[in-house]
Formats: sequence, structure tokens, C-alpha cells
Amino acid sequence: SGSDATEHQSVARDLVSALRYAKGQALISHEETTVELDLNENTYTVSGRDKVFTIPETIAVTVVTAQDEMEGKGLANIRFFPDGSASGGRIKLEKNAVTWQIDINWLTGQISLENK
Repeated sequence: SGSDATEHQSVARDLVSALRYAKGQALISHEETTVELDLNENTYTVSGRDKVFTIPETIAVTVVTAQDEMEGKGLANIRFFPDGSASGGRIKLEKNAVTWQIDINWLTGQISLENK
């Protein structure tokens, strides 16, 4: 339905905002900042913040990132460094054959969102 599609896109945009916030914090604070995704719980957090963001259970989340950013089963980090670079990776949010894909460039830390 239309509201499902809007919710799906909204979740993707919120996650992009969290990633951009983390990148900004790394640049400003001169310290590494991470977005940790818990694929078991469909949640994510930004280091240094207490808020836990929830992704609806109807949206399947997959993450591809550097091997050393995988912490146990179902936990993955996207890490941003003080120089603007990142661990890099790809996050896919899939629902009803629609996929929103977020790419994080490891060299520049650039974050892009695409509807596949």
C-alpha cells in the first residue's frame, strides 16, 4: 500500500540521516563514531547517543561491511573516522520486492540512497 511504501522510504531516510550524523560527529569530535546495527532486533544506535532506533519487523535488513566490523551474530558496525573516511559498506532495506540500498564509500565516507 501507499503508506507501507512511505514508511519504507522514511525508514531508509532516517537511517541515512543517522549515518550522516555519525560522520559529522567523527569530523567534529576528531573521534571515531559508529552506527551499530542489530539485525536480530531490527534496531540501530549511534555511538554516544542513548536512543535506539527501531526498524519495523516487516522490513528485512542486510548489511555488508568490513569483516572486523562484524561483532558476533547479527551485529554490524559502520564506522566513521575523524578524516571523513569510513569502514564502508552497504545496507539493504527490503520489503515486498522493493529495496532501498544505502552505500557508504570507505574512502570518502559519502552516503548515498538508491531505490532498487
